[in-house]
Amino acid sequence: MAALATLPPLPPQFKSIQHHLRTAQEHDKRDPVVAYYCRLYAMQTGMKIDSKTPECRKFLSRLMDQLEALKKQLGDNEAITQEIVGSAHLENYALKMFLYADNEDHRAGRFHKNMIKSFYTASLLIDVITVFGELTDENVKHRKYARWKATYIHNCLKNGETPQAGPPSSSTYDPSNMPSSGYTGIQIPPGAHAPANTPAEVPHSTGDIRLTPEDFARAQKYCKYAGSALQYEDVSTAVQNLQKALKLLTTGRE
Repeated sequence: MAALATLPPLPPQFKSIQHHLRTAQEHDKRDPVVAYYCRLYAMQTGMKIDSKTPECRKFLSRLMDQLEALKKQLGDNEAITQEIVGSAHLENYALKMFLYADNEDHRAGRFHKNMIKSFYTASLLIDVITVFGELTDENVKHRKYARWKATYIHNCLKNGETPQAGPPSSSTYDPSNMPSSGYTGIQIPPGAHAPANTPAEVPHSTGDIRLTPEDFARAQKYCKYAGSALQYEDVSTAVQNLQKALKLLTTGRE
């Protein structure tokens, strides 16, 4: 992929999107689709923050140039031309990042900078998913947990303390304590994939299940997510989404 034009210095008003832009740069070669949507999120958010002052207008103009160049380079990619495919691609990638970190934390009890960065990057990517609309309740919970977990483990390691693995206790959980900086030197491992999922037993239907149009729409969404995951040979994520669709269709519940 051709190199993109350099952005001018980030205006102080845009501090809240600096990590999304850094994530975009980190994914220019690793996953250009993720890089594109990170910049799109930064562009949309920046426009809402300040699109009038000269330095902000200049920055947003250059960022728009980057977006147009990326869109031209990725023009035949369905994840760019079709919103549902792009949404599924981004959500699956964020989920893989989250599950990698959660596996290191909850199952293996390994605490290190890569897993901290993975938790935090997953939370940033869930921010980016909002370019497609409102987040699901599950994504909101994942974002809140991932951002808290990144801060908690980072602070524990910095203070020489041993983090508590798994879900937080009431004494350690502070959702207001979110990370704002300090992850510039942490690299995400290139082979960070979600752990294999053990298929869960799907409850059998009891009686007549009355499904609403919203239920059918959600089931269809999960099936599309599964199809997108299979395009990238991500079997575990595909299976997980198909299980969600099957459970919804057979029980009427998620």
